[in-house]
Amino acid sequence: MDIDPDDIFRDDEDPDNEFYQEKDATKELLVYLVDASPKMFSTTCTSEEEKDVTHFQVAVRSIAQSLKTQIINRSYDEVAICFFNTSEKKNLQDSNGVYVFNVPEREDLDRPTARLVKEFDCIEESFSKQIGSKYGILSASRDNSLYNALWAAQALLRKGSAKTADKRILLFTNEDDPFGNIKGVTKMDMMRTTLQRAKDTQDLGISIELLPLSRPGEDFNISTFYADLLGLEGNDLAEFKALVGERLGDMKDQLRKRMFRKRKVRSIYFIIASGVTIVLNTYALVRPTNPGAITWLDSVTNLPIKAERSFFCSDTGALLQKPPKLFQTYKNENIMFSVDELSEIKRVSTGHLRLLGFKSLSCLKDYHNLRPATFVFPSDEELVGSTCTFIALHRSMLRLKRFALAFYGSPTNPHLVALVAQDEIVSASGQVEPPGMHMIYLPYSDDIRPIEELHSDTNQATEDQIKSASSLMKRVDLKNFSVCQFANPALQRHYAVLQALALDEDEMPDIKDETIPDEEGMARPGVVKAFEEFKLSVYGENYEQENELMDTGKTSETSKKRKAVAEHATKEYANYDWSDLADNGKLKELTVAELKIYLSVHNLTVTGKKEALISRVLTHMGK
Repeated sequence: MDIDPDDIFRDDEDPDNEFYQEKDATKELLVYLVDASPKMFSTTCTSEEEKDVTHFQVAVRSIAQSLKTQIINRSYDEVAICFFNTSEKKNLQDSNGVYVFNVPEREDLDRPTARLVKEFDCIEESFSKQIGSKYGILSASRDNSLYNALWAAQALLRKGSAKTADKRILLFTNEDDPFGNIKGVTKMDMMRTTLQRAKDTQDLGISIELLPLSRPGEDFNISTFYADLLGLEGNDLAEFKALVGERLGDMKDQLRKRMFRKRKVRSIYFIIASGVTIVLNTYALVRPTNPGAITWLDSVTNLPIKAERSFFCSDTGALLQKPPKLFQTYKNENIMFSVDELSEIKRVSTGHLRLLGFKSLSCLKDYHNLRPATFVFPSDEELVGSTCTFIALHRSMLRLKRFALAFYGSPTNPHLVALVAQDEIVSASGQVEPPGMHMIYLPYSDDIRPIEELHSDTNQATEDQIKSASSLMKRVDLKNFSVCQFANPALQRHYAVLQALALDEDEMPDIKDETIPDEEGMARPGVVKAFEEFKLSVYGENYEQENELMDTGKTSETSKKRKAVAEHATKEYANYDWSDLADNGKLKELTVAELKIYLSVHNLTVTGKKEALISRVLTHMGK
C-alpha cells in the first residue's frame, strides 16, 4: 500500500521525484555574429542625437550595452563575439573571413569580463587597423564567409548540453542577399551548402535568429535568402517582415527585445480535471532588483571572509558533530524532530496547479492583486497536447468573461490564484502582448480588512471643489504612464560605481534621476493656474496665513531638535579620518551612531541596518 500516493510529504531535494528536478534551461550560451562587410560601414541612419551612425556602429553599441547589462543581471551566461566578412582571420577552424574577438585569459565562449567590455568599447576605432573589412563572398572565389561563420559559431557552442542550456546565434546584417554578386551554378551550390550548414546547426539544438538592419528607403527583403535559412514561412514570415523597421528607434527597440529574451522560471503541471493535465511554463514579468549582498573581505588578503557556526553541549562543552534536533513536549515526554522531519511536516502540497472552478471577472477586485502576477504559457515539450487544451480553455474564458480559480500548491507558500486570460495584441510593428494567462496571487481572508470611516462627519466636497480638482488632475496627468519608464536612481548609481571601478574609469558616469519632479512642467502657466484655483476653492483666500500661525508652535520644537543633531554631527565629524577608515576596512568597527554622523553631515539617509549604512558611506565616498 502506498502511504503517500500524491507525494504530499516529499521534499524538493528528493532525487527520485522528477517533478522537483530542474528541467528548465537556466543558462544561455550566445554567439553574436556580426557582418563586417563594407556595406555595414557605408550605410548610415540618423541617431537620437541627430548624428549619422553606421549599421556596424548600431550593432556594436547594442552588443556592448547588452554585455554590461548581462554582467549585472545574468553573469552566469556565456557569450562569444564573432565577425565575418573580415580581412583578418582568427578562429579554431582557420577559416577565411571569420574573426572571433576575445581578450587574454578568457575562452572564446565564456562569461563576459570587465576587460572584454572595456576593449570591445574601443572596437569601432581599432577595427579597421586590427581586423579590417572586405566582402567574403565573391564570384571569383569559392570562399563563403557566411558558411564559415556559421561553422565557427557552431563549434563555439559545442560545450554544454542543449537540455541544460539555451544555445543561440544572433546574426547582425544589412545584406538581404549575401550571394547577389554570384550567378549560375556556383550561386546555387553556395546557397545550398550554407542552408545545409544552418540546418545542421539547428538540428543540434542551436537556434539562429536574424537581426536585420534596413537601409534608408529600402526594406530588408528576408524572402530573398534568410527566410529559407531561418525556416520561416506563412504567418511566421509575415510577422517577421512586420518587425523590420527603417528608423533607428525601431531598430534599437527590436534589437533589445530580441537580445534580451524572456526565459521561463519553471514548468508546472496544471490539473484541469481527473485524468486531464497539461504543462505550463511560468514567466516572471517583474523581478525585484537589489544592489546585492555585502561581502566582507579580509583587510590583509582581500579574500572573502567565511562564517562558520558550531554547536557545543551546554553541559559538557563538547563539540556537537550531528545537526541539532528540535523537540516538542507531549505528555511529559520530549518528542525529537530532525530538520528533514520538520521539512516534511511543513510541506502541505506537491507544487501542482489544480483547477477549482470559474468565476465572473467582476468578482476579481483590484485589491486582490497582492504582488506582481506570473505569466503562464503552455508547452508541448513534456506533455503533447498541452497547447491545444490550453487554447480551448483560453478562448472559452475570453468569450464568457470568466477567470479560473485554482490552488497553486507552492511547497513553501500555497496560494489560491486567479488565472486571467489575455488576448493577443498586435500593432503595425508586430506583437505587443502575447496570448496567455496571468496568474494573480489572491489574498487570504485575514488580509482583507474592512475600511473604517474615522471621519464620517467630514464635510462633503462642493461641485466647484470637485471641478477644480478634476481640472488639476488632467493638467498633471502623465499620459501612457508605466513604471518601466523610470529607472531606480539608487540602483543606477550603485551600478555606475561598480562599472567605473571594474573598467578603471576616471569619472563615474552621470546618472539622471528621472524620479525628480518636473519643475519646468509644473511651472507652466496652465498648471500653476490649476493649482491656485484648487487651493482657493478648497482652503480659501487666507489659508496660508492661518496655516503659518498654527504651524509655528509645532515646527519650532522639531526644528530645534534637528538643528541640535546637525550641530552635534558637524562637531564630531572632524574627530574621524573617514578616508583612512574606509581604505583599511575599519568602518565596520564603528557603531551605528558613529556612522550616522557621516551620513547626517552629508545629508544622506540615516535609516537601515549597519551593513546598509556602511555601504551608503562607501558609495558616497566612491570606494
